Amino acid sequence: MVKTAADCTTMTDIRENIDRVDQALMALFAERWSFINRAAEIKVGLGIPADVPERVKEVRDNAQRNATDHGLDGDFYEEIWAELIQHAIEHEKKLLGEA
Repeated sequence: MVKTAADCTTMTDIRENIDRVDQALMALFAERWSFINRAAEIKVGLGIPADVPERVKEVRDNAQRNATDHGLDGDFYEEIWAELIQHAIEHEKKLLGEA
């Protein structure tokens, strides 16, 4: 059952809702990945490389700010996003024939 953290009264409630949130996060990551794939398709036609440093900085800065805005540790989530970005760049390089 969908509950807020404050509504949870047992560890079973907590675990079920963490699992629910994790599943929702994976769906969002899958959606994000669909945009990564589409970006690679568009980049091919425009001659844009996989790694665009100014965009990488922008996305990392956005992650840090968004995390902080939600009361989270901005540095921690910026580092997670750095890993996501690097993985996406490596994937795009393969698709673009840069690897």
